[in-house]
Amino acid sequence: MQKKILILNGPNLNLQGTRDVATYGTTTFDDYMSQLRARYEGRAEFDYFQSNIEGELINAIHQSVGRYAGIVLNAGGYTHTSVALRDAISAVATPVVEVHISSILAREEFRHTSMIAPVAKGSIMGFGLDSYRLGVEALLG
Repeated sequence: MQKKILILNGPNLNLQGTRDVATYGTTTFDDYMSQLRARYEGRAEFDYFQSNIEGELINAIHQSVGRYAGIVLNAGGYTHTSVALRDAISAVATPVVEVHISSILAREEFRHTSMIAPVAKGSIMGFGLDSYRLGVEALLG
């Protein structure tokens, strides 16, 4: 049975492929989503949403209930600061897998703490864009 999964990206991830390419690579997220859709054709259907606005990400999490089998979430910088995103994840039954392109533990100290990890199904980081595929695998079980 095909599962519907929401890929949810936070601030600055709209710049994927052009921002800090040494850390994040040159593949755009639109190109990566095409690859992900092709890889899971028949197994998973994907919706994608990105916002630089915290409240829009919270709304997407709230609206996931009954619509998605899970969310793969890269909250970007909100990972380290947003109690509101953490509370939104806690408030819904939709499982969330936290992902990061880089390893937040190998970066600046202020990035070492995730507000999201304690309420997520799991966390995957440091595997480049492949972190998203691993997140999808975790949701597909």
